[in-house]
Amino acid sequence: MQGKKKEKMKKASSLPDISILEKFMKTYERHCAFSQSSVSSMIKRSLRQCIENETILTKFVLTNSQNSQPVLLTPLLRTIRDERYMLGKELCFWGIQLNNQDIANLAMLLERNGCTNYPFCTLEITHVPIDAWSMERLGAAFPYSNLNSIVLDYTKFGDKGINGLVSGLEGNRKLLTLSLCYCSLEPESGSKLGPIVAQTAICNLYLNGNNLQCLGALELITPIAMYADNLGRDKETNALLFNNYSDHQIPEGTKKKKEKKTEVGPWLVKLHLADNGIDGRGKGGEKMVLEFTQFLTYLIKHSEHLIELDLDGNAIGELCATDILEALTERKKDKMPGLNIKVTPQISSNTFKSIFKNSKKLKSTKKRMKKVCTYCFSSLYINRKASP
Repeated sequence: MQGKKKEKMKKASSLPDISILEKFMKTYERHCAFSQSSVSSMIKRSLRQCIENETILTKFVLTNSQNSQPVLLTPLLRTIRDERYMLGKELCFWGIQLNNQDIANLAMLLERNGCTNYPFCTLEITHVPIDAWSMERLGAAFPYSNLNSIVLDYTKFGDKGINGLVSGLEGNRKLLTLSLCYCSLEPESGSKLGPIVAQTAICNLYLNGNNLQCLGALELITPIAMYADNLGRDKETNALLFNNYSDHQIPEGTKKKKEKKTEVGPWLVKLHLADNGIDGRGKGGEKMVLEFTQFLTYLIKHSEHLIELDLDGNAIGELCATDILEALTERKKDKMPGLNIKVTPQISSNTFKSIFKNSKKLKSTKKRMKKVCTYCFSSLYINRKASP
């Protein structure tokens, strides 16, 4: 009897304190009234569900409302601060109005230099324009945050805002996922992002729907492609040495290299570049496409980390597609991990089928949304999978 009683007490003590959520809702409604903001129906629904199920709320989602008053960000941020809510993990703001002050308040919440260290690890801001000042302020908070995933799709900050983002990511060792789809990025952004991807922990990079063109895409992948190529050459050299010498005959210098730990380098796992104008019509013409493809094949042949590559919507041409196919064949021959790859069908059917045959199937990428409504976001909230 005593054992069952202790087990019940232990189970009861493990349940979250629901009163925290009830108090959170009251404070949030008060701040909305003060700021003349609509109460987010999604926040309200999520809180009620968590209270009924006796679970904690870890994901905050704000979207547009059909009410006359818009849903504002600041009331939610003030509520999180007032209640010192330390259980949140994800902040998602889809299509709501944001001004510079909102971004400043968000940056201060994310920064860990205050009395309270909020554990938010995912930030999503989509379908709302963000200017250069806001990008710089937000970027300044990244080094002091707990974020490991940042999604800024459809924010259209362009090349003017990329500097603020890049400066906040320099030396970052926490961020793993960066998604900048449909952000109006031009070739200049590719040159800025290349060194960042090569020198940080970013392994999932989503850049679909921009206009990097061949030049921007080339400068983006050059540092990581060269790194992969150098690893491939070292691997071949070491294989030759070990084949020519028995273990006791290996030169001393080679033994020391073997014992030395591998240095940390770029290790992209997913690279999505669909619909980026990577074709022969941009600056440099066909020659630039071939140069981009040459560096891309270094990644395909030698990167053991790369498992997803999306080039759909880019008219790379038959010659470049053939080079990609040869690289895939070589990768498969060397028994490297399988690569999910997607290319445009605007090549010969034989080449397209062969690429498909030598790669794993890649799921559909993000599609451009011209109009965003409350219903769309509600459906997205219900059916949305985890962030990429």
